[in-house]
Amino acid sequence: MTRRLRATALVAATAMALTACSGDDSADDGSVELTMLAASYSDNTKRLWEEVITKFEDANPGVTVNLEIQSWENINDVIRTRVQTNEAPDILSIDAFAGYVEDDLLYSADELVSQETIDDFQDAFRENASVDGKQYGFPLFASARALFVNDDLLEQAGVEQPPTTWDELYDAAKAVTDSTDAYGYGLPLGSEESQAEAGIWFLGAGGGYGTPDEITVDTPQNLEAAQFMKRLYDDGLTQPDAGATQRTPMLDQFIQGRFGMAMGLPPIVGMIEEKNPDLNYSIVDIPTKDDEKVTLGVADHLMAFRNDEDKAEEIGAFFDFFYQPENYLSFVETEGFLPVTKSGAEESTNEAMEPFLELLPHAQFYPSTNPSWATAQAAMQSQIGLITAGNDPKQVLAAIQAEVDNA
Repeated sequence: MTRRLRATALVAATAMALTACSGDDSADDGSVELTMLAASYSDNTKRLWEEVITKFEDANPGVTVNLEIQSWENINDVIRTRVQTNEAPDILSIDAFAGYVEDDLLYSADELVSQETIDDFQDAFRENASVDGKQYGFPLFASARALFVNDDLLEQAGVEQPPTTWDELYDAAKAVTDSTDAYGYGLPLGSEESQAEAGIWFLGAGGGYGTPDEITVDTPQNLEAAQFMKRLYDDGLTQPDAGATQRTPMLDQFIQGRFGMAMGLPPIVGMIEEKNPDLNYSIVDIPTKDDEKVTLGVADHLMAFRNDEDKAEEIGAFFDFFYQPENYLSFVETEGFLPVTKSGAEESTNEAMEPFLELLPHAQFYPSTNPSWATAQAAMQSQIGLITAGNDPKQVLAAIQAEVDNA
């Protein structure tokens, strides 16, 4: 593989890659076609990809990127069928990639892109995009969690500053509950995403869901976190139906002033601007047991399939081009997420995202490359809410662990 196209892509703003490289065999017939299948995040997604592709094609005459957008409801079925019929796209934008690695279908990062691009990824996200120490996924953008605080409610309750520890969060939630018409803390332990809410508390106690090698749910640290969540509920500091509460409607109620505090994601900022722009709120670090910085990170990925025709050089050039800050940052911020590159974080001017960006280096992830993770996630979603129904947290975690171990 030559490095000419790739090197040119890194300076694509000032050079034309393929035509400038007269010795590059990939340009001999003047046409290399790449197929790209991408998930849709918003009404902007198709336009944003088309803008990147147009700029790339202008900088690389002879390379064409054929884009197909699918909804999240459909894309998993579409890609499954394409892979089964040996019609995988050259480039895929989706969440999970590990299954394709097991089947030896993907290029690794070191086969495609420059070391500069690899080194630019936030370390935690690069590690999360790796299997057995080798990177196969290319983090697209990130979602992290932080604590959203209704400043007016806390002030009304006499709380002078947002909490940084569990004890402070408990006291603040109690003050809000006792002094206002709102609930102190929004605790969504329904099936929508309770593995995320619980996972935040697990991480805050020094626990988590384990590693790609072993799923561990019933640990002492996780038990301590589950007991704290139960304490918040039992003491009346959350909504009364926490075990059945879904994240999305709970956050809608936070936006309308019904909760003093709740864990939220970056897109909530845009929802507040749309639904209640007068809300006086802050975004702060997640309170933890001992005031240690942590957040739950989630990243979707780009990936490149090894198809019959070797297009590694062209795919690598496209990835190198896309992750340049002037191309990448506009894409990410328009979609309302967080950049996963160090350069993107440094050059971001979106002040509302700063609390999330500061937490990104401390992000921890689901062990999604573990084959048992799907079982663990489903068990968490269906069972962790039982701690608000009088069930012993230790028994609940043990039952979840048993499902994982027997999977």
